[in-house]
Amino acid sequence: MVGDHEPPGGGTRIKARAAQPVLVTGASGFIGRHLVRRMIERGCRVSCLVRASSRIDELRSAGVQLITGDVTDRAAMGSALEASQAGVVFHLAGLVKALGEDDFARVNAGGVESVAAACADRADPPVLVVVSSLAAAGPSAVDRPRVEGDWPTPVSAYGRSKLAGEQAAARYAAKLPTSIVRPPIVFGPGDRGTLQMFRPIARLGIHVVPGWGERRFSLIHVTDLVEGLLLAAEKGERLHPGGAPGQGVYFMAAQDEPTYAQLGAALAIALGKKSATLVHLPGPLVRLVGLCGDAMGRIRRRPGWVNSDKIAEALAGSWTCSSLKARTQLGWSPAAALAQRLRETAQWYRQAGWL
Repeated sequence: MVGDHEPPGGGTRIKARAAQPVLVTGASGFIGRHLVRRMIERGCRVSCLVRASSRIDELRSAGVQLITGDVTDRAAMGSALEASQAGVVFHLAGLVKALGEDDFARVNAGGVESVAAACADRADPPVLVVVSSLAAAGPSAVDRPRVEGDWPTPVSAYGRSKLAGEQAAARYAAKLPTSIVRPPIVFGPGDRGTLQMFRPIARLGIHVVPGWGERRFSLIHVTDLVEGLLLAAEKGERLHPGGAPGQGVYFMAAQDEPTYAQLGAALAIALGKKSATLVHLPGPLVRLVGLCGDAMGRIRRRPGWVNSDKIAEALAGSWTCSSLKARTQLGWSPAAALAQRLRETAQWYRQAGWL
């Protein structure tokens, strides 16, 4: 899987090996399941660090090595590296929703700290690919997508925790060849996040638009993201202590940057409908909905998809990013247009009975 090369930006030389052993954290999650399947197809020896409470039936049936542990436990991570003998580690484990900022910090920042420290402790450190988020960089101007060298300005607890995770990884960059990938909205088969956008259109024919004004968004299909992660491991630029802003970091997104209203129209077409009725909610009402979501999460002791943190992101402006660096350095590009990927996702949702 890993080619013999000198990565752009003077990264560590990685020697090719047959049946490359790989360790994945967060393998039972949406992106992780797709990544594991793709690596098995490529003949990689895959190990997965999973929690005792993780749903692992699919992973077990795939024949991967399952190692029980928590990414916030440095000793457990060290044991997983020893058991897997991984030459590449993909760190995907993290929280996308939480009841409080402390939970985000513990997992999204503390988890990266634990993983990077354990990897750096190895006599022959693996390549580490950290999956972060566009939320770590913050919103963009409506007419200028984010680029990797921009100063990060996260607006949510989630985004701040992901940026803290990136900073934790950077502290080990002198010992550990590390690349960071910041995807925008990720969608595709098995995703329950974007399902929340599909459902109102499929069931009621409406698309709820938070706030007013033109806001544009970048998206990426999970299959295209997985290919980008593999390329980042193979030949990505690596972080360097004191390096230039954005060094070792990649954005990856589809070329289209629809407004939220245009996205609703695209989702309607993907679902076989002529259009969707737009329902604009004023900002104060949207924030109230977020507060209600917070209250329900505390009552249930389980965070929901609608909460104040996500509302803060939704009202912050545009969320677009440029993939020029990934295209130029890695030779990456989406394998299909956004419209086709949305149709494929809608079809999967229907076949799975999720709509």
